Amino acid sequence: MKKSWIIGIVIGLVVLLLFLGLGGTYNSLVRLDENVDANWAQVENQLKRRADLLPNLVNTVKGYASHESEVLLGITEARSGIQKAGTPGEYAQAEAQLTSALQRLNIVVENYPDLKANQNFIRLQDELAGTENRIAVARRDYNESARELNTRVRRFPTNIFANMFGFEEREYFEVSESDQELPEVNFE
Repeated sequence: MKKSWIIGIVIGLVVLLLFLGLGGTYNSLVRLDENVDANWAQVENQLKRRADLLPNLVNTVKGYASHESEVLLGITEARSGIQKAGTPGEYAQAEAQLTSALQRLNIVVENYPDLKANQNFIRLQDELAGTENRIAVARRDYNESARELNTRVRRFPTNIFANMFGFEEREYFEVSESDQELPEVNFE
């Protein structure tokens, strides 16, 4: 009788340790998953901030360069692409289009010296440059949190629990070659 009691205690301790390990693993995966979601929300916030700045920039340029409608239309379409994007891949594609449109805008602005000196335009350009930096930081933070989650989801034995509870790898926010350089925003 004493032996069966000891075996019962040992089995109970093993089950308890497995339960605690499973709970700790699950909680860790939940924390990592939430961290990825929070960092992605920051990426979206910064992209929205930039998209919200663009109409003001476009309207300022319109006053000086009304016949450059093709460039301004390109920015408007690229902005719309960002608003419609839902996944990191779609955002990256929309970002590439926006970067290209902003580069074309820079060429237009070079042809209008009065525009380059306009205080509203300068302020908007400064805000855009700051937003570009915030986007870069938000992308880095998102990708780092996605990397951390993806590593945990793929490592043994966590991968067993991750599959059991439906945790999946997250897509990285990868930028295209054309988007790897920030748009030039210094019009001096």
